[in-house]
Amino acid sequence: MERGWLHEHGFFLCLILHLLLQGRGDTFTINCSGFDRHGVDPVAFQAVFDRKAFRPVINYSIPTRVNISFTMSAIVEVDAQLQLMTSFLWLNMFWYNPFITWNPEECGGIRKISIAAENLWLPDIFIEEFMDMDQTATGLMVYVNSEGLIKYDKPMRVVSICNLDIFYFPFDEQNCTLTFSSFIYTVENMLLGMEKKVQEISNTSQDLIRSKGEWVLLDIHQRMMKMTVGTNQYDQIIFYVAIRRRPRLYVINLLVPSGFLVAIDALSFYLPIESENRAPFKMTLLLGYNVFLLMMNDLLPATGTPLISVYFALCLSLMVVSLLETIFITYLLHLATTQPPPMPQWLHSLLLYCTSPTKCCPTAPQKGNKGLGLTPTHLPGVKEPVELVGKVPGPREAELNGCPGSTRAQEEYEAQKRHLVNLWIEFSHMMDTLLFRLYLLFMATSIITVIVLWNT
Repeated sequence: MERGWLHEHGFFLCLILHLLLQGRGDTFTINCSGFDRHGVDPVAFQAVFDRKAFRPVINYSIPTRVNISFTMSAIVEVDAQLQLMTSFLWLNMFWYNPFITWNPEECGGIRKISIAAENLWLPDIFIEEFMDMDQTATGLMVYVNSEGLIKYDKPMRVVSICNLDIFYFPFDEQNCTLTFSSFIYTVENMLLGMEKKVQEISNTSQDLIRSKGEWVLLDIHQRMMKMTVGTNQYDQIIFYVAIRRRPRLYVINLLVPSGFLVAIDALSFYLPIESENRAPFKMTLLLGYNVFLLMMNDLLPATGTPLISVYFALCLSLMVVSLLETIFITYLLHLATTQPPPMPQWLHSLLLYCTSPTKCCPTAPQKGNKGLGLTPTHLPGVKEPVELVGKVPGPREAELNGCPGSTRAQEEYEAQKRHLVNLWIEFSHMMDTLLFRLYLLFMATSIITVIVLWNT
């Protein structure tokens, strides 16, 4: 019985003793004979598995070099309120384990095998901007080649903090950072390096997320640095991820409807100045614009003051000023039909300068009426010019009343009143023209700004 037990288990005892003796020497080679016929024998790697709690180096004073790279497969969300960016990464880590080497010729040409990651030492690489629980799937595998090079691919859903600047929303570009570092290993124990060139990482990531989501990946840059905490130094690799928002959704749903409403409000200046429907039309537009802003409020950032909010505030202010100007002109024309107030001298001079800069004397009432194309008889509620100053007796009645000079005085007084009414009408036209030109200037500036921001 004793001889049988020794004969049955002697092979395994010799194999374990052989592995232990190999670990004490200068070379560490896995006995892989028979792998091509009977599959991988776990016993051949048991000594390596037992070392997973320790950093895999022959001389513990030599740091382990871990090369990293990643591929960004998607930018899921950028939360401006919480200042967070959510993305999907495929993190790739490479390092050498000198205890896992074999001769491919003795193993039937096998040069690479996969091993469960939980059985080997893994570097504790983490992202410093990470703001969520690590939800990496368990049961991942690593690939090991015959020279001891280990490749560990790790899919990650990264919720990282990012300093967002939303002033140019929806034409904004953001620059977020992903800082890879070790949690416990200092530079004496672990050094970080790049497995691929950063341009290759950027190009691969751009190809994957080119047609997905709201954000476009512009470029990825990289910088190496060391972080000092007390007397310890930690190796770091910082990746700068430049992204840009696709603005088409916001242009179609925000800027275009707002521009249409402002354009319609500008076209309302072509309604006759004495029209009674002008003020209600502008009030309806103003009410519609407020409803539009309430409905589209969810598309705007919850924090900060982006440029588009300033644009909406200016549009709303212009529409309010336009409505107030219409109300003021309506009141002014109504006042002119009853008892026109005297025009201040400075306002009269300004009106002369704006309407006829080359002239230094007032325009005759008849000539002014012809240039304006509007006479007091065209004002609402006015049928005859004499109604401005009351009923005037005719020349025959004046002679019968014994006042031959009163007719001439009354005519002069009526002409002065008519001239004053014309001045206030001309002033109303000037206000309308100035505000209309301000609308045109604002719309042209807005269109140019949108084109420049979209193309830069």
